[in-house]
Amino acid sequence: MSERGASGEGLFRALHHLETGLMALLMVSMVVVAFGQIVLRNLFDFSFLWADPFLRHLVLWTGMLGAAMATRDGRHIKIDVLSQLLPPRGRLVLNTLTNLFSASVCGVLVYAAYKFVRDEFQFGGEAFLSIPGWIVQLILPAAFVLITIRFFLVAVDCARQAWRHEAAETPGPEDGA
Repeated sequence: MSERGASGEGLFRALHHLETGLMALLMVSMVVVAFGQIVLRNLFDFSFLWADPFLRHLVLWTGMLGAAMATRDGRHIKIDVLSQLLPPRGRLVLNTLTNLFSASVCGVLVYAAYKFVRDEFQFGGEAFLSIPGWIVQLILPAAFVLITIRFFLVAVDCARQAWRHEAAETPGPEDGA
């Protein structure tokens, strides 16, 4: 985003560091717990019952957080054939539309994830170690909210740039228009 305020820039930087730190913590936790399980099983014929479901949930968290980070860095999957054929302003308009569409799709996924977590809350169920399943599934709506916001902000930024590009190309009174 090109015109964030000073406080907005600090907020985005803090979120960036929080995401990166959380991802590092998740990855280290997965490696330590998985390695520990392997050692316990092979050397002591013992394992923790909670470790496998814990690892499955860590994979979910890592995947969702990774998707949010990919969106943050503009490294998400995109099909970019048409934009190569367009002039710069057309590219900006197309990027605005595709990012708005992506934000809309993710917005629908926020609602679906919310319903999923709400149902899990209502019907109960434990993930591991007596932790309710809905708590560990909160990453689903949270990540989709973050992704939705990011797509929307990029769409707004592209729209601003397209508007400025149009204004720069429109002849003013000094140009004889």
